[in-house]
Amino acid sequence: MGIDACSRVTRAVFLDRDGVLNRNVWNPATRAYESPLTPDQFALLPNVIPALQLLRDHGYLLFLISNQPNHAKGKASMQTLDAIHGRLVALLAAGDVSFAAYYYCFHHPAFTGECVCRKPSPYFIFKARDAFGLDLEHCWMVGDRETDIACGRAAGTRTVRIGEMPASGLDVGIVASDLWSATQLITRSLRR
Repeated sequence: MGIDACSRVTRAVFLDRDGVLNRNVWNPATRAYESPLTPDQFALLPNVIPALQLLRDHGYLLFLISNQPNHAKGKASMQTLDAIHGRLVALLAAGDVSFAAYYYCFHHPAFTGECVCRKPSPYFIFKARDAFGLDLEHCWMVGDRETDIACGRAAGTRTVRIGEMPASGLDVGIVASDLWSATQLITRSLRR
């Protein structure tokens, strides 16, 4: 019975995009590292493709959940955001990786008002759960911000924060230096 029960579990990894899959880029106008503003600026971080392949090979469906407010803020057109997404999809396809679904929130409360989909809301995780029959207890949310971790926790997934422990001392749970390290933790937990 244990083997049959495990074979019915549909597990997934939900991934933030910027800072997890791709590099943030310096924006001189805001004097901060941000999402790429053009497709040419979009570059995957090292070992992202092998990490995603390993998750896929361990039976995880892959989902992207990303707040992308640059259109709402007037920094990029929707056509540019679509082109950046197209570059992501092309780079993943070149590495023989595909995602089950991509979920973007294009809103920002200061510019478009409140919405139901912006992280830390678990809206997109629940949407994926309902569409793909996921068992969220066997799923992970991986992100580089506290809002990613709060999103995963609100949905009932396990979480991994990419980067350094926040100075605020907020308990973010598991911390990994990059997606490859996070993937090692996730696949090791599956073997347990």
